[in-house]
Amino acid sequence: MTSSEKSFLAKNFSHVYVEKAVLSHPVTIKILENLQNSQIVKIENYKEVFCRAGQNYFFQEKSKKLILAKKWGEFLYPGPSICHNFGYSNFFYTSNILNCIYSCEYCFLKGMYSSANVVVFVNIEDYFKEIDAVLKNKPLYLSVSYETDLLALEKIVPFSSAWIEYAASKQNLTIEIRTKSTNFQALENLKPQDNVILAWTLSPQEIIEKFEHGTPSLSSRLSAIKKAIENGWKVRLCFDPILYIEDWKPIYEKFLRQVFEKLNPDKIADISVGLFRIPKDYLKRMKKVFANEITSFPYEESQNIYTYPKELKEEMINTILLILGNFAPSSKIFVI
Repeated sequence: MTSSEKSFLAKNFSHVYVEKAVLSHPVTIKILENLQNSQIVKIENYKEVFCRAGQNYFFQEKSKKLILAKKWGEFLYPGPSICHNFGYSNFFYTSNILNCIYSCEYCFLKGMYSSANVVVFVNIEDYFKEIDAVLKNKPLYLSVSYETDLLALEKIVPFSSAWIEYAASKQNLTIEIRTKSTNFQALENLKPQDNVILAWTLSPQEIIEKFEHGTPSLSSRLSAIKKAIENGWKVRLCFDPILYIEDWKPIYEKFLRQVFEKLNPDKIADISVGLFRIPKDYLKRMKKVFANEITSFPYEESQNIYTYPKELKEEMINTILLILGNFAPSSKIFVI
């Protein structure tokens, strides 16, 4: 377990709320075995805790609680237009877990949910059944860590390995597990799969220290990525979101050079590049709770999405692509 994970557990998950319907589910039992010092509270429905009125995201982040529940209804959702589809026509995402153990100031989850608590839908077998049905008719590209960081929670909730083992037998399924975690050792005993992409979000150390609270350092992420590549995994680098900060040009230039001094670009599957962008309603909610450099910037709106003004956006993207061109061919770079 990494130092950041130990620090997180020391102040979080003192209580685990469990729907009575999933008390005997194997995943519930496994999670509770990993959290033996937590107080267990039985509930009827996760929304009693997660969706109750009068919650304060800011204060809940200081001591998050865990909620174990059963997922009903839809298990797959069309990929949002503000996300990369990497050329796949059938791009979907799924959410086994809602919310993240990290606290990045720019994260859309702060505007998506009124609660900072973490929900785990333990019935992963129902997700697999839904996907099996879809795969009978068409191939699928699936983001499985869209609303959380699965790998960061792997020691408590072993869903990354479950998804990898499931994907191993599915020729027309490709999954992406996106992370900022250095917890690659949790997957070291698994066989790399051609249809599984481990995607690391990377930021300059200055950004990590200022905005990505609780996340591993840049150097430790790069070490984890290098080990994953050496073990034969398909790795994607995600420079997303790129943030406009003071001295952003020299900071990002130094950062990108650091990345490719450590990693061989020929061993990278592909690279995603994206500026900060967020749905209008999410930013509106974030402003009510978080007053900071991210929420107060004068963004421009287009189709209910806020991002940087057009001229600044073009300058930032062109600058990043120019630097990246020194390390990787354009065919490997996806921009949104």
